[in-house]
Amino acid sequence: MNSLPTTLSATLPTTVRSIRQPVDVVRDPESGRLAVGGGPGEVIGTLPPLYPEWLGDRSFGETHGTRFAYIAGEMANGIATTRLVTAMARAEMLGFFGAGGLAPERVEAAVDELATALGDRPNWGVNLIHSPNEPAVEDRVAELLLQRGVPIVSASAFMDLTPAVVRCSATGLCADATGRVHRRTRVLAKVSRPEVAAKFMSPAPVELLNSLVDKGQLTEDEARLAARVPVAEDITAEGDSGGHTDNRPLVSLLPALLGLRDEITARHGYDRTVRVGAAGGLGSPASVAAAYALGAAYVVTGTVNQIADEAGISEDAKELLAGADLADVTMAPAADMFELGAKVQVLHRGTMFANRGSRLYEIYRTYPSLEALPPEERARLERQVLGASVDEVWAEVQRFWRRRDPAEIARAERDPKHRMALVFRWYLGLSSRWAIDGDPARRADYQIWCGPAMGAFNRWAAGSFLAAGRGGRPAVQIARNLLEGAAVLTRAHQLRTYGVPVPAEAFTFAPRPLS
Repeated sequence: MNSLPTTLSATLPTTVRSIRQPVDVVRDPESGRLAVGGGPGEVIGTLPPLYPEWLGDRSFGETHGTRFAYIAGEMANGIATTRLVTAMARAEMLGFFGAGGLAPERVEAAVDELATALGDRPNWGVNLIHSPNEPAVEDRVAELLLQRGVPIVSASAFMDLTPAVVRCSATGLCADATGRVHRRTRVLAKVSRPEVAAKFMSPAPVELLNSLVDKGQLTEDEARLAARVPVAEDITAEGDSGGHTDNRPLVSLLPALLGLRDEITARHGYDRTVRVGAAGGLGSPASVAAAYALGAAYVVTGTVNQIADEAGISEDAKELLAGADLADVTMAPAADMFELGAKVQVLHRGTMFANRGSRLYEIYRTYPSLEALPPEERARLERQVLGASVDEVWAEVQRFWRRRDPAEIARAERDPKHRMALVFRWYLGLSSRWAIDGDPARRADYQIWCGPAMGAFNRWAAGSFLAAGRGGRPAVQIARNLLEGAAVLTRAHQLRTYGVPVPAEAFTFAPRPLS
């Protein structure tokens, strides 16, 4: 292909970035070279204006009351704060409060704060995380979200449908005069496996609905309507992300779920399409543009929001995140699903958490009880990992579970293996709290959920106002720049598709303050 003249090559990046203006593609009558408008030649095509608001599925904004198809996802233990959710909602995006790992009382206080701040806005929500070790807590949080009228529930880490998540989906369903079903509460499900996605894309099982009716938690009309609609009309394909993840490549997972969505929609004859969004690895405009190009109805960011001003994590932890590169992440045991062998992706650079957490799981797999540990192994455990004696930790564990669920203590007294698990989960759980609080004595034990998106963000933001140490980094500015940059790159790809030889510099977008 012929290259652009030097003068056109120099001006084309500026034209590409003027996304809100139409662009003519012209062919020079003598040389046959393609260029953008402004000179002589035959106009062979015109690109209309392009806005970040137009990226993704327009029905997402119509349904959830947003201007942008963009979500700041829940980060557990309140790292996605009420302040962050409020900022996103007021900027006409969507944010989820990170309720995972918090006591129901903390979640209740956050919901009340959000309801007061945002009133009847529909574009905010709260996380409901699957809690296989504490189903009563999952049920209690679901009950709270329904009682308070939270507009959107983000369901995460689910391996199967549970009564709690189905109840959130089905409560308040009604039909208009035409028979069209309307929802009071919307469920957005994050999944990384097609078999789990299929459950959320399908109507809830009749047996589960009948059980909820028998318990008085659904009406017969709600159950009847729930059998006609998917459990969730928004499914997020979660690729290689921070926290709970299967490390699936988004470029493989998202198309698979889109195809699955089409199959299930045809099978059940839905009158509206299930939207499939994208999450995992979205730390730069290029990755966001790629997700939309793959067909994502919306995008969800998580890891990168931890360095935002509104994030509920210590400045010390933010500093560690700001130094992360693509490969500075690894897998470690998950506190909430420790016995199942589930893992979460965390920051590896600057912390020993992953190594120490993995050692705990090795000990758990090897020995039947704490008492069975060889003396030297127990001494290393206490000195290098727990930072306290096993007896001291067990005393703390007992105090915690007597308040939360005394049945756990009774079970541990009968089952030494379970007692060991509770002691090890003490470390795994508190390690996140130490990072949130910025405890200097436990800096080497910080558990910071982190995916490769952080490294991508740091490379992109280097030298800009969003770089570490350059001042504030509001979550809305992070979002607006990712979206603006994604629109610019989309325009560059459009021109290249037409046959214009677009120079490499046109595929870059440097962060800038946006209003």
